[in-house]
Amino acid sequence: MELQKINVKFFVVEPNEIPLTDFIDIFHGWIQATDGVYHDVADYSHMQEGPGIVLVAADANVSIDETEGRRGLLYKQKAPLAGSNQEKLKQVVRSALENCLRLEKDPGLAGRIKFCGEEVQIAVNDRLIAPNVGTSLSELKADAERFLGKLYCGSTVAIEPNSEPRQCLGLKVKAAKPFTIANLIESL
Repeated sequence: MELQKINVKFFVVEPNEIPLTDFIDIFHGWIQATDGVYHDVADYSHMQEGPGIVLVAADANVSIDETEGRRGLLYKQKAPLAGSNQEKLKQVVRSALENCLRLEKDPGLAGRIKFCGEEVQIAVNDRLIAPNVGTSLSELKADAERFLGKLYCGSTVAIEPNSEPRQCLGLKVKAAKPFTIANLIESL
């Protein structure tokens, strides 16, 4: 299976009481600071446990997502990626981590947000190449285990597959010890 359309979500350390709409201005600032990388901001803050605030770009979307009642940064790779599955996972996870770190350091948030590095969700948003069935799950899990061993510096990692067949193929990952976002970037 050749991985594409990889989604990665890192969760916010609770409690997090920043109004979801505060991210609209932050993401508009990101748009203004680039030469056309980002295109628009979509506000789904009216939806309970929904996609939140989405920063739209051609290659990937970045959002403050509240799906399943847990706020986090969701990075959705849209453009095709080259390389091995390990290289693709590394590229997408690095991008997600860099966006988390950018928010942690954002002056507009004044240190009010922190992400939990030891917990991540990885999904493949393409049911054609990665149906949520046994064979695809085995392949994703094997690729993820090799990658996560490096990301978490050999720490014990629990991997739970997304068993809901109506959802995308995915894994919930939790490391046995705490990691900061900066620690994870260094390990890549």
